[in-house]
Amino acid sequence: MDRTGGFGRMTIVVEPDHSVLQRRTLRTLRLAQVPGQAAVAGVVAVGALLAKDLLHGNDRFAGSGGAAFTLGSAFLAVPLSAFMRRRGRRPGLMFAFGLGAVGALVAGAGGQLRSFPLFLVGMVCFGGAQAATLQGRYVAADLARDEHRAKAIASVVVVGTLGAVFGPILTPFEKAAGEAVGLDEYIGPFFFASMLLLVALAVIAKLLRPDPLAVNGQLDPHAERVRPLTQVRLSAGVIRVSHLAPLGLFAMVISQTAMVAVMTMTPSHMADHGHSDLSAYVIALHIAGMYAFAPFVGVFVARVGQVRAVMIGSVVLASGTVVSVVAGYVPSLIFIGLFLLGIGWNVGLIAGSSMLTGAVPPQARVEVQGTADLTMSFCGGMAAFASGFVKQGLGFHVLANAATLLAGVLLVLAYMQALRNRPRVA
Repeated sequence: MDRTGGFGRMTIVVEPDHSVLQRRTLRTLRLAQVPGQAAVAGVVAVGALLAKDLLHGNDRFAGSGGAAFTLGSAFLAVPLSAFMRRRGRRPGLMFAFGLGAVGALVAGAGGQLRSFPLFLVGMVCFGGAQAATLQGRYVAADLARDEHRAKAIASVVVVGTLGAVFGPILTPFEKAAGEAVGLDEYIGPFFFASMLLLVALAVIAKLLRPDPLAVNGQLDPHAERVRPLTQVRLSAGVIRVSHLAPLGLFAMVISQTAMVAVMTMTPSHMADHGHSDLSAYVIALHIAGMYAFAPFVGVFVARVGQVRAVMIGSVVLASGTVVSVVAGYVPSLIFIGLFLLGIGWNVGLIAGSSMLTGAVPPQARVEVQGTADLTMSFCGGMAAFASGFVKQGLGFHVLANAATLLAGVLLVLAYMQALRNRPRVA
């Protein structure tokens, strides 16, 4: 508002209303999560099957595609967070979604040309899509108050359900469309994934304004450029001296590792017993468990406390892996087991992310988040890669039992933290 008079021109600057900006940011993130998660879930549903086909039925390296995908996300996490610190959330998310779109095209081309190395290169780049969807939960927390942080993260995670569920469900139609134009059986979903990621990129480019990091004062165009390993070392020091941040990191890492290990080999396990036609629907229900209950999980975490929520999430995670083992060759129990596995992952991710974000100083928050996603995705990638070896050499039941053991470790860590948090009686 300008006034011109005898005293010259006076400008009144109105400070932005953070609550209005937060609602706008959450709407934008939700719109981008739907196509982004649909792309990721659609590729996950066929990735192991395409890898197995390219390897002439060899299960041992069938998890390589999933491993390349999650490792690509891991290696991008730290540079992406540093880039966001200097340039903002919007350019960072645009770059990650764009890289994922290119990766999907390259992976699909590798599959069509029967080139396993080219397929792996594409899957590494496709990890950008996972990095973008994971970073979305941190963007949701940028402008949120402390008591609303878990709820804000959950509100973005849940909307991904629409894409994450419909991605695998649409896979048969995408395969048919690809075959109709002369592509091999599993190639269609990769090209559809590329188009969906471009839609997500356009949503972020158009609507994520102003940048959340610019609003809350965490954007630093002159931030020192440090090597990724240096950033990881510094962030690890910040996490180590915090009271709650280590448990938040463990909750995210263990939940991701256990979930990815079992999920990656489930389609191959079902195909071994003549249920490959149901595997896409099992993955769809699993992903519904990962995202659909996020709003309730956010409220639940705020009500019972982050540490107790991690304990409960670890029990649900273990229940899913146990049911997957007990299922044997019964498809209905596989549905239940993977559904519980998804819910346990959801609780661990939301509780761990909100715990980690709130436990570190604001000036170190973006870098710590990148390091946490690096650790989480790297461990998930290693789990995906090793899952094929474990399944072929020892059996799917051993793979699921190992995931149960990891969930038990998380339960013990959370219980020890709960004991430390109790007020001491003199």
